[in-house]
Amino acid sequence: MENKTFSIHFESGGKKYNGRVSPSDKTNDAGEPASYHVVLNEVFFGMVSYNGKWTVNEQRPHELTEAVGHAIEEQLQRK
Repeated sequence: MENKTFSIHFESGGKKYNGRVSPSDKTNDAGEPASYHVVLNEVFFGMVSYNGKWTVNEQRPHELTEAVGHAIEEQLQRK
């Protein structure tokens, strides 16, 4: 089984974040992962998904959710 986990690093609100992202095996209509399991600074952030905008299944600040989403996009573009 291939490990598809990747790292993200970004700054938001003056704080540095390091994270691990694991794509779900479930895919959307475009064949992309339906969601991403995200851990930031060794704390579970939530299941992040994109459906016209980045959302998370936990109570998190909108700005931080957007920053996580953009960091995921950047890493996916590098692959």
